[in-house]
Amino acid sequence: MTVFDIPIGALDGGPADLAQYRGRALLVVNVASRCGLTPQYAGLQALQDEYADRGLLVLGVPCNQFAGQEPGSAAEISEFCQVNYGVSFPLTEKVDVNGPHRHPLYAALTDTPDADGHTGDVRWNFEKFLVAPDGTVAARFAPTVTPDDPSLRTAIDKNLPA
Repeated sequence: MTVFDIPIGALDGGPADLAQYRGRALLVVNVASRCGLTPQYAGLQALQDEYADRGLLVLGVPCNQFAGQEPGSAAEISEFCQVNYGVSFPLTEKVDVNGPHRHPLYAALTDTPDADGHTGDVRWNFEKFLVAPDGTVAARFAPTVTPDDPSLRTAIDKNLPA
């Protein structure tokens, strides 16, 4: 079983069906609309725009576990993302990324260490996980690693489908 086999709902209801992205690189990011890091949405959309034709998909995963910074309904989250950042990449249902109700997607992602060796719990909004086209977790990036960071872009380039 890989990341692509894990069921998760779409923000607008129904399944997100990650299996449809098998064969593409996937950048999974827990997002929030009322966080100091929220402007990263612009950079994430820029990555989506730049790399989509080469096989990358950004996947936003709303989470309200960090200081209640994603309190909105699905409709409010969707509107916020579209109006303020022109987000066109898919968003999933709001989930827990830590704790006893951690979504299985994050259970699969969080064993991967970041550049500092951190594994386990997600530290804050906008932590990033790069999934290779075969569904394995290729890399993890701290929330403060911005979408234009050279280390993130290099990892994306290395994990794009052939």
